[in-house]
Amino acid sequence: MEKKEISLFVKCPLCGKSLMDDELLLNNKPSVRVNIQTKKERGVLHLCSTYGCTLKKIGITVEEGEVVEMFCPHCNKELNINENCPECEAPMVAFVIRAGGVVNICSRNGCTAHHIKFKDVADEMSKFYYEYGF
Repeated sequence: MEKKEISLFVKCPLCGKSLMDDELLLNNKPSVRVNIQTKKERGVLHLCSTYGCTLKKIGITVEEGEVVEMFCPHCNKELNINENCPECEAPMVAFVIRAGGVVNICSRNGCTAHHIKFKDVADEMSKFYYEYGF
């Protein structure tokens, strides 16, 4: 069976605006654009929107293992949630999936932990399956 790639379209959980960047493609799909801050500087991070893909483009220097703060490029509010990564204990960051649910990713550079959560499983899974055609 061929593995199906899912490109997620995400938005800010705080202001509801799209985080998708059609101009910078990763894995031939629009990337997810967020502003980031390290202890030394601020910059832009583009993440691959294909679920499970770890491609990224970072506009500043971020050391391997360094935890970054992520911000919405529209409302400038921090995207961290009150949950730590199950693999490395760094703060998790949340993006709302347009089709329903939330994808959480780790804020530590180099950690690939991520997962999708659904609040109303039946309703949001139905929307998700409709959008992505399973």
